[in-house]
Amino acid sequence: MSSTRNYPLLLAGQFLGAFGDNAVLAVIVGQLTYLQKSGAITAAELRTSNTIYTSLLFVPYVLLAPLAGYLNDRYAKTRWLVGGNALKLLGTAVCALSVWYGPTWQGFGYLIVGIGGCFYGPAKYGILPEILPREKLVKANGMVELLTLLAILVGAIIGSVLADVFKDRVIISYVAVGGIYGAALLLNLFMSATPHKPDIRFSRNIGEFGRHLRELLASPRLRRVLAGTALFWVCGAAMKINFQPWGLEVLHLPDNTQIALLGLWLSVGVMAGSILAGQFHQVGDLRRTRTYGFALAAMLALLFSVNSFAFWRTPVVQAGPLLLIVPVVLLLIATGVTAGLFLIPLNAALQAESDPDKLGKTIAVQNLGDNLGMCLAGAYVFSSVKAGLSSSGVFLGLALAVAALVLWLRFAGKKPAAI
Repeated sequence: MSSTRNYPLLLAGQFLGAFGDNAVLAVIVGQLTYLQKSGAITAAELRTSNTIYTSLLFVPYVLLAPLAGYLNDRYAKTRWLVGGNALKLLGTAVCALSVWYGPTWQGFGYLIVGIGGCFYGPAKYGILPEILPREKLVKANGMVELLTLLAILVGAIIGSVLADVFKDRVIISYVAVGGIYGAALLLNLFMSATPHKPDIRFSRNIGEFGRHLRELLASPRLRRVLAGTALFWVCGAAMKINFQPWGLEVLHLPDNTQIALLGLWLSVGVMAGSILAGQFHQVGDLRRTRTYGFALAAMLALLFSVNSFAFWRTPVVQAGPLLLIVPVVLLLIATGVTAGLFLIPLNAALQAESDPDKLGKTIAVQNLGDNLGMCLAGAYVFSSVKAGLSSSGVFLGLALAVAALVLWLRFAGKKPAAI
C-alpha cells in the first residue's frame, strides 16, 4: 500500500481544499452583514440570501452523484483529487468576476466550487481503503474528519476576517482563496497514482449505481447508517446557515469574525468527538449511536433556550478584539462533541461493511444522501424565514427533527472488528 506518501499528502490537500471551501463562502456571505448594517437589505433578506448561497454548494452533489461515483470507480482517485481542486480554483475565479459584473457571478462561481467538491468527495474517502489497512479505517476517518473540521473553522474565520478587512476590496479576498486552492492542487499532483479500472463503462455504471443504491437501502443496517450520516450533515448545514442571523439578532455580535467564532467552538467539539470515537469504538460498533443522537437533539434544544434565559449570557470574556460568551462557547463545544461521536462510527461502518469493489459508488450514494439532507436543511431554514420563525426557533425545530429520526435509528447487532 502507498500510505507512506499518499496518506499525509491526502490529509494536507484535504485540509487546504476544505479551508478554501469555507473561506470563499465566508467572503460571499460576509458581504451580507455590511449590506444589512447599511440598510441595503433587511434581516429577512440576509437570512434568505445566506441560505441560497450556502445551499448552492450542495446541489451538484445531488445532481451529479451517479457521475461522480462512475468517475471515481473508473479512474484513479488521485486524478479526481486534482480535478476537484482545479474546478474549485475555477469557481473562485468566477466569483471574482462579481467585483465588476455583479453578485450573480458569486452564485455561479460557488456552484462551480460545489461541482469540484462533488467529484473530490468520493475520492477523499474512497481512497482510504486503497492506501491503508482495514484496521486503521476508524482512526483514519477520524483524522480526515478532524482535519476537515479544523479547516472548516480556520477557513470560515480567515474568510470572515478577509470579508471584514477587505470589505471594500473584495478582489483581494478571492485572490487569497485562489492561492489556497492552488496549493491543494499541487499537493494532490505529488501523490502516487492509485489503481484505475478501465473495464468500467459509463452506460453500465449508471444502472449499477441505481442497483447499488437499492442494495444499500435494502440492508436495514446500512440504510440506517446512511440516514445517520445524512442527519449529521442536516444539522451541520442548518447550524452553519443559521449562525449569521442568530449571532446578529440573539448574541448581538458586531462583525463577521465574531460570528465565525461560533462555528469554531462547534468544530472544536466535533474534532474532540471524532478523536474520542476513534478511541472508544471498534469498526462496526454502533451500540451507542442512538444515545449520541438524543444527546445532540438535547444540545440543539439548549441552543434555542439561549434567547430566553439570561444565565446563558454571562460571564463574558473580552480577549483583545474577541468577545467570548462563556456559557454559549461551552454549549457549542458540547454540541460538537456529541455530533462527532455520532458520525465517525457510522462512516467507518459504511466503508468497512460495503462491497469493496463498489466503494466509489457507496461513497457517492452517501454523498447523495448527505447533500440531499443539506439541501433539505437549506429548504428548512428558507421556509422558516418565510414563515416568520426566529433564528432561535430554527434550533428548536431542528432538535425535534433529530429526536424523531433517532427514534428510528435502531442498528442490527453486528460483531465489531478488532483494532
